[in-house]
Amino acid sequence: MARINAYLVTGGWWHDFDFARLELLKLLAEDEQVRVQVAQNYDNIEAISACDLLVSYTCNVRPSAAVQQGLHAFVERGGRWFALHGTNSAIDPPSAGLGSGPFETPRAFPTFVDTLGSQFLSHPPIEPYQVTVSEGAEHDPLVSGIEPFLADDELYLCEYHGVVEPLLETRWHGNSGAGFAEADWPNDEARLVLYRRPLGDGCVLYFTLGHCRGHYDMVAPPFNGMYWPRVERGSWEVPEYIEVLRRGLVWAKQPAVSRADASS
Repeated sequence: MARINAYLVTGGWWHDFDFARLELLKLLAEDEQVRVQVAQNYDNIEAISACDLLVSYTCNVRPSAAVQQGLHAFVERGGRWFALHGTNSAIDPPSAGLGSGPFETPRAFPTFVDTLGSQFLSHPPIEPYQVTVSEGAEHDPLVSGIEPFLADDELYLCEYHGVVEPLLETRWHGNSGAGFAEADWPNDEARLVLYRRPLGDGCVLYFTLGHCRGHYDMVAPPFNGMYWPRVERGSWEVPEYIEVLRRGLVWAKQPAVSRADASS
């Protein structure tokens, strides 16, 4: 049995990255073959390129153009990337402080979102919503047997890039991504929660759920260190979410396992 080298990126703004990092490391540690390098950004593209799989949980982390190209090449030549929650977000807070205007979501990293298959644009206020398996994905190993479940989470409203394969989705019965510049959205359209983005010989798996925040995580503008009154764990307390995370990590490891089998 060969070692599997994983690279985990957790960092950015407005989330409890310590919590997410620990939970993801615990899931990765369930397989003794996996060894993990951990970083807060994607800058060490040489180390990422040398790994078997990439896992990310970031928010408003914007790689340079060169790093974006490196991530694209990593996937295109056969890498697998399991991207979570805010990885696809570029968010500019209102310049004059909280309440002075909307949050902007600029098209700041085109190669990055082309690789991921989507860019976050807004979300409505957090409240529970039902997640279901997408039509045609019922027998896919990533979601087979997953019954409809409630996610108390941020409902991501995104634009999509390239070919994406829907796996989980929700129907949103609202019409406003409150607080964001791009706030007006059609009612009751399917919004993807989990999808695959094939690219060259590799693939990205994107899972939008997983918001988490503690009392001391709002250090970035426009909150500037304010004490957050409640701890938010959302989907991390939902068994179906953890099950899909486990399946996603199994999926991400498959090319490395296949290579080990071929050489044995």
